[in-house]
Amino acid sequence: MKNIACTRASLLAIALTVFAPAAMAQARCSSDGAPQPTAIFERFISADCEACWSDTKTPAPSATAGTLVLDWIVPGRSADDAPLSAAATNDALVRLQTLGRKPPETTDVHITTVTAPSPSKLRVAHGLPFNDYLGTAIAFTPSRAAQRHNAASNRWSFHLLLVEAAPAGSDGTTVPRHVVRNMLQGSWGPQDSPTQSSLYRWMETRSMRATDSAQVDQLYMVGWVQDTGGRIVAAAQSVCR
Repeated sequence: MKNIACTRASLLAIALTVFAPAAMAQARCSSDGAPQPTAIFERFISADCEACWSDTKTPAPSATAGTLVLDWIVPGRSADDAPLSAAATNDALVRLQTLGRKPPETTDVHITTVTAPSPSKLRVAHGLPFNDYLGTAIAFTPSRAAQRHNAASNRWSFHLLLVEAAPAGSDGTTVPRHVVRNMLQGSWGPQDSPTQSSLYRWMETRSMRATDSAQVDQLYMVGWVQDTGGRIVAAAQSVCR
């Protein structure tokens, strides 16, 4: 029990230092200085469809500049016996349900535009891995225009994703992949306690687990925030500099 408590305390410390005001620069990787994405291109791949992973005609965005690409491996009918089951995650099913889409038999694509009337401030970051966990964080301050548009509720929902980059030619894929390994969802509202940082209005710090099959040196964070109308008002991707 003592070891478990120490491990939990260590993970919490890692998560907190990613966004502690006095340690903002200590995050191993963050979205600081990176341009804000303008679109999110999501591919949903059935874990039963091994050919989809290696398909040379895999759907891709026509304009890659400013576009975040995500690959969700959706649990298949064969469960653990599915060819791509090692990378499948129930988070993919949750995301499909949110979008009102059914699990695909092969590959399905959804494209969302970041429609902020003016840029809002969003930051994502993560620290060094610790026992297959990473301290992760997301912080947000809406622009004045976004606040006016969402003034009726002043509530915001966020998604924070742990993503693994897989270059073309690795693990049998013919195109670069960005496999979602873990997802955190939540919301912020007027009743939430303000942060202690002067840079951001809302923050969330968590430890997130990377699956056993993930390459930790290829992990990064993707995050976005939506208003009550479902519009994505800000998106961000961490970069290791």
